[in-house]
Amino acid sequence: MTRVRAVIGVVTALALLVGCSSESTPLPNSSFPAGSSVTVSGEAAANSNPPLPTAESVTTTAAAAAPTATTTEAPAVPTRNPALDQQLIDAAWANDVALATRLIDTGADVNAKDATVQSAYLIATSEGYVDLLELTLAHGGDVTSLDSYNGTGLIRAAERGHADIVGRLLQAGIVVNHVNRLGWTALDEAIVYGDGSQRYIDTVRALIAGGADLGRIAGDGQTPIESARAGGQDVIAGSLQLAIETPPPTENDATTMLLSAAADGDADRVAVALRAGAPLESRDEQGRTPLLLASANDRLDAAKLLSVLGADPDAQDNQRDSAWLVTGVTGSVGMLEALLPTHPDLTLRNRFGGVSVIPASERGHVDYVRRVVSTGIDLNHINDLGWTAMLEAIVYGDGSEPYQQIIDILLDAGADPTIADAQGVTPLQHAQTRGFDVIAARLQAAGG
Repeated sequence: MTRVRAVIGVVTALALLVGCSSESTPLPNSSFPAGSSVTVSGEAAANSNPPLPTAESVTTTAAAAAPTATTTEAPAVPTRNPALDQQLIDAAWANDVALATRLIDTGADVNAKDATVQSAYLIATSEGYVDLLELTLAHGGDVTSLDSYNGTGLIRAAERGHADIVGRLLQAGIVVNHVNRLGWTALDEAIVYGDGSQRYIDTVRALIAGGADLGRIAGDGQTPIESARAGGQDVIAGSLQLAIETPPPTENDATTMLLSAAADGDADRVAVALRAGAPLESRDEQGRTPLLLASANDRLDAAKLLSVLGADPDAQDNQRDSAWLVTGVTGSVGMLEALLPTHPDLTLRNRFGGVSVIPASERGHVDYVRRVVSTGIDLNHINDLGWTAMLEAIVYGDGSEPYQQIIDILLDAGADPTIADAQGVTPLQHAQTRGFDVIAARLQAAGG
């Protein structure tokens, strides 16, 4: 079930995924009996997470005996400096990825624990710091590491309802059914300490897909479904019941189930199919993956589950659509938001040679265009037909208010109003020819 998505690269480090087994216990504030609380000293307000630099491979020229040969060498491992470990832990609590990167590069250990049995890796799992988790995994984060409750990072993440962290740890090979000192697994903690809200629903579905033991009796004498029912978590109870009652399908049947469930938006059946061994990147007769089917049909719950488990947003079908690209066609801002954390390729082109903002502009998807312009997508990209997003909004639009808004959004975001089509006709000329006076005036004011 696991398809490991490439981790974010870090300067001077190869992004190596850790595939160890084992999971652990809840967080400082999370693995406590109901009604108790704890204050973790050193925890700071979260800072913004700047993207990590791309990993670099060092290529060196071979010896004179083979002057044209090259070898790829791993960067030198920094000299260990235990004096920096506490600073790294403090940086982790603050979610300061830039500082954490510098400390690791100068000898801090992502697995070093302080007196409260916290490490940078464990903190990332409990606090839901995705970029920090990627950084620690890329530098040897130990998924078998246990906290003071003898719990793994998976248990800590599940207790907090961090479905994305749970999915990432499952991809890294963490043991899904580890039991902590309190007698809980990750599934138990997601229910016992959760509130049944959407983030816990997503978390439980990911754990079901990852092979969580659904019938184990926990430390309180209850199975997961009994705990869910006792807590009034009806959606979670329904997810568990379906997984328990569905006879294990064959791999072929599981694949069929996965594809149909993704298209229908049945996230519970998606989880059951993955649990049964259906490949995450299964394809139908048209080459569409489950994530593409979910995205094309705007099935958010199914897409979120597939995404956190590592589904590829850039996998293209027989006509070169991908999960990301079709968001521009559907105009779904919700799906855009669900896929952005998977780091889709914003330069990926559809069968017309266009990026997602072009069909969105052509179809008048105002809210989508407003959101996608902030992602860094190329607003001046020219497709194979010779059109930019601005040109398509004019040529294929009707000049109405939605298209006027799109032109304003594109201009405000820095789109070039002077880029002409393949015949040399500018956006302004197209607007004037079609009698789109409002749009023409705005283009003229912008120097078009």
